[in-house]
Amino acid sequence: MAKKAADIMTAEVVTTTPSATVEQVRALLDEHHISGVPVLSDGDLVGIITETNMIYEPKAKPVQDVMTTAVVSVTPQTPVDEVAKVMINRGINRMPVLDAQGNVVGIVARANIVAAMAEDQ
Repeated sequence: MAKKAADIMTAEVVTTTPSATVEQVRALLDEHHISGVPVLSDGDLVGIITETNMIYEPKAKPVQDVMTTAVVSVTPQTPVDEVAKVMINRGINRMPVLDAQGNVVGIVARANIVAAMAEDQ
């Protein structure tokens, strides 16, 4: 049986808010050893911010000014091979996993896909 996003995702998702600063998110990424996080406003996914978004930004700048708002997401039922294809075709390194109500229930990163591939070997 083919693996789905729910099988490989990280369920404990680190998130931030649009009002957080670049400095706060840099510290968050460093603390959790990750390279990007979903941005939530009142529980709704409104963007994603990555190390790339913040490279040349002043530390006091708000996340809402530098985040990517066109977020590509998947559902828990999305097959892993489809997740991988979307990541490759769109140049994406991580994708939030949303339930039917639009809640973030996980995140799939390239490392999750590589780990899943290694398990299948």
